[in-house]
Amino acid sequence: MTDTGVKKSGSFLVAAGILSSRVAGLIREVALGHVLGVSIATDAIRNAIKIPNLLQNLLGEGTLSASFIPVYADLIERGEQKRAARLAGAVAGALVVVTTTLVLAGVLLAGPLTSLIAPGLPTPTRDLTVPLVKITTIGAGVLVFSAWCLGVLNTHRRFFLSYIAPVVWNVAQVAVLVFAGIVGASSTSTIDALAWAMLVGAVLQVAVQLPTVRQVAPDIRLVFGFGDPDLRQVQHRFVPVLLGRGVVQISAFVDLALASLLAAGAISIIGFAQIFYILPVSVFAMSVAAAELPEMSRLVGDSAAIIDRAGRGLRRISFFMMFTAAAYISVGRPVIGAILEHGKFGADDTAGVWLTLAAMSLGLPAVGASRFLQNTMYAVGDTRGPAKIAALRVGVTAAVGAALMFPFDRVVVADGDLVGSIGGFGPLDNAIRSTGGVVHLGSVGLGLGLAASAWTEMILLDRLARRHLPELRPIAEPLRALAAPAAVAFLVGAVLSRLVEDWPTIPAAVIALGASGLVYVVVAFRLGIAESSLVLRPIRKILWH
Repeated sequence: MTDTGVKKSGSFLVAAGILSSRVAGLIREVALGHVLGVSIATDAIRNAIKIPNLLQNLLGEGTLSASFIPVYADLIERGEQKRAARLAGAVAGALVVVTTTLVLAGVLLAGPLTSLIAPGLPTPTRDLTVPLVKITTIGAGVLVFSAWCLGVLNTHRRFFLSYIAPVVWNVAQVAVLVFAGIVGASSTSTIDALAWAMLVGAVLQVAVQLPTVRQVAPDIRLVFGFGDPDLRQVQHRFVPVLLGRGVVQISAFVDLALASLLAAGAISIIGFAQIFYILPVSVFAMSVAAAELPEMSRLVGDSAAIIDRAGRGLRRISFFMMFTAAAYISVGRPVIGAILEHGKFGADDTAGVWLTLAAMSLGLPAVGASRFLQNTMYAVGDTRGPAKIAALRVGVTAAVGAALMFPFDRVVVADGDLVGSIGGFGPLDNAIRSTGGVVHLGSVGLGLGLAASAWTEMILLDRLARRHLPELRPIAEPLRALAAPAAVAFLVGAVLSRLVEDWPTIPAAVIALGASGLVYVVVAFRLGIAESSLVLRPIRKILWH
């Protein structure tokens, strides 16, 4: 298969796997919204997922991809199969030692960690969260080894399995939520069972990948010790990437700490919005970036080939991310309503999630480009530059989010519409923060902070990439070219959303989103944007056959 064929099939398989797992995750969110809604119990389980994510984010896919895959892929490319197998075993052994230590610490210190990371949680929410954190910390530790499997499989161009494996993690949770809804289980019992389902699902997610790992790399043996020279090369790359991921994790913790200071339900709203937000990032950006990292790592020294791949990847990602941003802002309300609005999830919750998602979506094109630019830097051996930029991004997110969240928290949604605001600009009184029945929009302020930091990160990464690869075209070029199609798609979506707002949510969402997407692709085609063929070509094949 040619390099181009590998690229296309690799990114397609990654996208297919990610899409499947994200759809499963969306089904999980639908079940969660139906059974628990926007509630204290939902806040607690979301905290229990985010707090132990320290393990998964620091030692998981992003860090291993940047440090392990380039070294491992280079050994495979040079025919050093035994050295590659020894390296993979040494990396696995190091993960066992480090992860076990951190899991034990996380379980023993669950209470203090919860208080440190989410200091503003009301006592009832904190009391629900701490026992859940102990369980989910173990599950997060297990998921680190799923990232190791991904590194091995991606290097051997087995892209699909690792990205579809999270489906079993989501299925375990959906089964618990469905059962809880059928038997009418209490909120406390439901979230307890959900935490255990996350642990079981994590074990299954790793288990389904191990047979294929053994198939593609049968010589791998678990090795304990840090003396392997190739492992030291991985460690050399790992430290700056770890610092960068650590900065990202700090950002997530800062967001959680800030959200804990907002009115009850803010953490739930952000969690529901992030499911929609992460979907296009995963399918359209991470899929291309993940498939390209091992391929570009094989091309070290051939700048022209790397630039060619990077340019095509950035244009493809930008094409899809620009439309997604326009669609979420203009058509997000009927789409969210069609998917989530039933059971305990009401119209006010839909409005809160949509407005938060719209604020986040202002930065989606930048997020997509940044994910690819980061991997491009990792492929050429620069892990320190992206880490420094990530640190700055955290500061922008926190500063803008903290400045905007309290004024927005005084804006209230009731009966599906904005009904006014509570005077002032500072934090709400505790009595108001804990009051249920209405939705406050402090999460919108945090979403705007996220969008501002995304553009800051993209601009700086773009400059960094062009210092390494001077012939790489600025990312602003494809984004500017897509501005007109995105603007027309936004207008069409906004008008149709208004016209069909009294319709049932599912046909309203289908019509508004479908028309908006069609207009975007047609306008892009008429303007000569080649990436429009990614959508038009399959449609033509269907119509002609």
